[in-house]
Amino acid sequence: MGASQRHRPSIKLPSCGSLYFVGTLWLLSMMMIAASACPKSCHCTDRNGMVVQCTSRNLENVPPNLPKDTVILLLSSNRIRHIPKQAFKGLHRLRELDLSHNSIESVDADAFEGMLEGLRTLDLSNNHLSSLPKDTFAKLHARIRLSNNPWHCECSLQEMLRELRLDPETVNEVNCYTSVQEEYVGQPVIQVLDSGINFCNFHQKTTDVAMFVAMFCWFSMVIAYIIYYIRHNQEDARRHMEYLKSLPSTSHISKDYDTASSVF
Repeated sequence: MGASQRHRPSIKLPSCGSLYFVGTLWLLSMMMIAASACPKSCHCTDRNGMVVQCTSRNLENVPPNLPKDTVILLLSSNRIRHIPKQAFKGLHRLRELDLSHNSIESVDADAFEGMLEGLRTLDLSNNHLSSLPKDTFAKLHARIRLSNNPWHCECSLQEMLRELRLDPETVNEVNCYTSVQEEYVGQPVIQVLDSGINFCNFHQKTTDVAMFVAMFCWFSMVIAYIIYYIRHNQEDARRHMEYLKSLPSTSHISKDYDTASSVF
């Protein structure tokens, strides 16, 4: 009996260190799966990084929780109207972003924050953009397409374009749809700027004219008030004089007093 107990095989339980190692591997695998999860409305392909294909999916917003290892993101031909702040946050490996053929009307100043120097191509062509914040593309070194948008040519657009690397193949398709000067409507923005036109000067002149008109209106109101005040006082003075004239004079009062005294 004692011998059988001595030869009974022992069961070795895993050590705490082994359990910790296995748990860490499981957690890392779950994080990798989550990082590479593809949005439901898109198709993803791994090509030394994730290529996320979301073209023509009737999307109205940029999909949330995009794979962190995305290198190409195709969102063209959807119904996106607005690009919010930090819409692509965390996509540090992103090299190409296609937002063409949407209905984008506005882009927040920090919409592309977080991509920095990694982004090589950004396509915003064929949208509804007429203006953008000056710092929209700050710190981006990507080649940017802005063609076929209804741009309003004025100072802020000029200052924004000064900081960009426009795609040379489509640069002449960035036209003035409207302008602070009607003569430039329909012309390529870069050609207008290269000819020496400075929209910021027009902006300054417009501001000066507006200030002059405002000051003129203010002085006109002051003068009108002074004239009204003088005329109103003159009218009051005239009424006061008429009132004094209507009162009986002191000579009449003394005569009436003498007459009454003689009677008594």
